[in-house]
Amino acid sequence: MEITRAEVCAAAVADAFAEDGEIFASPMGTMPMLGVRLARLTSNPDLVISDGESLFLAGTPPLFAAADVVEGWIPFRKVFDVVAHGKRHVMMGATQIDREGNQNISAIGPFAQPKRQLLGSRGAPGNTVNNRTSYWVPKHGPRVFVEQVDVVSGVGRPRAEAAGPAATRFHDLHRIVTNLAVLDFDGPGGEQSSVRLRSVHPGVTVDDVVAATGFALAIPDDVPETRLPTAEELILIREVLDPRGLRHQEVPA
Repeated sequence: MEITRAEVCAAAVADAFAEDGEIFASPMGTMPMLGVRLARLTSNPDLVISDGESLFLAGTPPLFAAADVVEGWIPFRKVFDVVAHGKRHVMMGATQIDREGNQNISAIGPFAQPKRQLLGSRGAPGNTVNNRTSYWVPKHGPRVFVEQVDVVSGVGRPRAEAAGPAATRFHDLHRIVTNLAVLDFDGPGGEQSSVRLRSVHPGVTVDDVVAATGFALAIPDDVPETRLPTAEELILIREVLDPRGLRHQEVPA
């Protein structure tokens, strides 16, 4: 069976968590959850995961399956203690991301009279100030990657620096995984973009990513191809973690 783009994305998400060590992984959405559980079964067995509601899991069950072995209790009110403590890596979605790494999940249009109301900023400001933060974007396009977000929900590095040491102490924007590429926040910043192209998925060119991005990315001289999942990872994805193929609802085969 041919390796699908969704499976490449799952492995890329797993790589984003591979070097975290023992940390609370908070994936938001199907693909982030799949990638985190894949990392736990391969590159980072020390990851702490939950059922997304109130339980820490000792096992690593399939997506949206009942918890098999429970090792702890994490009611919603306790999540804020973990957020403030900092031993957490969250992967959120993003309606907009700009060249400085700011994220918007709040509203589209002018703040005083937006055209469309979204989720609201919710935990995004606290996540970005206190925890390692990555983003999953299932449809890479210029309406998502914009020159300037309409509303700042997740905080980019320049805004954190402007707010002072309390906002920069744990500020750690890490990775963006999309259906086209992997990006990070190691660009030069300043007059140039903080968002840097890290790799392009098989079948995607650098020009494809540039055309789908609404600002000038930082692009290294040599942009590698995103790695393919290993045979072991494919078995885990297809037979253990996502036998129902939910990954292809986000990134069609």
